[in-house]
Amino acid sequence: MIRKKILTNGLTILTEKMPNVQSVAVGIWLKRGSRHEEEQESGLAHFIEHMVFKGTNTRTQAQIAQEMDAIGGQIDAFTSQEYVGFHAQVLSEDLPHAANLLSDIVLEPRFDIVDLEHERLVILEEIKSLEDCPEELVHEIFSSRFWPNHSLGRSILGNPQTICDFKRDDVTRFFKKTYTPTNIIVVAAGKLDHTTFQEIVESKFSNLQMSSDGLTNTAPNVVSTIYSQEKDLEQAHIVVGTIAPASASSSRFAAYVLNAVLGGNLSSRLFQVIREDRGLAYTVHSSISSYHDCGQFTVYAGTDPKNIKELVTLTMEEIGRIKAEPISTEELLRAKAYFRSSLLMSLESPGARMSHAARQEIDFGQHIEVKETLNHLEKVEAKDVCQLATDMFGERQLAMAILGKNKNCDFKPEMLVA
Repeated sequence: MIRKKILTNGLTILTEKMPNVQSVAVGIWLKRGSRHEEEQESGLAHFIEHMVFKGTNTRTQAQIAQEMDAIGGQIDAFTSQEYVGFHAQVLSEDLPHAANLLSDIVLEPRFDIVDLEHERLVILEEIKSLEDCPEELVHEIFSSRFWPNHSLGRSILGNPQTICDFKRDDVTRFFKKTYTPTNIIVVAAGKLDHTTFQEIVESKFSNLQMSSDGLTNTAPNVVSTIYSQEKDLEQAHIVVGTIAPASASSSRFAAYVLNAVLGGNLSSRLFQVIREDRGLAYTVHSSISSYHDCGQFTVYAGTDPKNIKELVTLTMEEIGRIKAEPISTEELLRAKAYFRSSLLMSLESPGARMSHAARQEIDFGQHIEVKETLNHLEKVEAKDVCQLATDMFGERQLAMAILGKNKNCDFKPEMLVA
């Protein structure tokens, strides 16, 4: 059971007790991410995520690492489009120490100029590493063309120009604007006492002054383009995609089924047709990325450049078929069973439960019991999946990005209408 408390300054505390484990996962989540950046700020949320670990007013970077290692804990952080998370997992008796350390990182970062220059170089190397990972790079290329001139279409990492331009004042300004109590969720799951943890959090965060950063989400406009980028690779990497339901949409349950049937697992249509039947790809799968006000459905595959047209044609045929014909009862039941098992198995650790609670608070503003989610899933019928496929794929041209050797590929827009 999730317990929730909102402090007078607007900060949210979530706890879930798991009496049969010996550890606890604690996280500080910020309800702001890369989509809340202006174009000239691209990469700033991620830059700050790195910088807070470089030292605080009372701890050096080395001391942060040594303190966590001394209690055998694990600490990490990440940046996404809509939130940033700092989290640690420790034995239950070390929860006060871990909470104190995370609080210090988030509340009192030093943002030393020398550290900033060092971390700038690290992030530039991180951006370069993306060029060596074509599967990730082609998705970034796809999003930049699918959602042009919008922060959701830009890389979370930023780009070399913005990273080189950031000054310390830019970092501190964005930090002060976004790291406010109404944007912060402090969450813990595992072997803990609810009241004790809440008291720890209040002692650290109650003095933060309530304020609003004035940032809002603006939905992006979709542009369905066909774009290819030459790169000297053994394979051509392909992403075909369209719109998808937002994270809190009532259609999300039908979307889970649609994704599983089309390309989300080993028995999916695309995997069976493209890999098992034709041998055109080692990796082929579909996925859904959902945000507050929009979503993106994509199919990815890597193939020999000479097979691009055949692979895309087969993909469009399967998309057209799932739109035109109701899925079978067997496919429907298999997709539901796959989602149910995946969800339940993903929530077996304190870290997963902590993350799940935080994401639900961000997406829905409340905790939704797993039983309720599964009940909604069970109500999905074949006709719901067919209707959603029609809504998503419709008669519109899908978007596509190709990365690799593809000089001889001449796709016409009508070839990407399912």
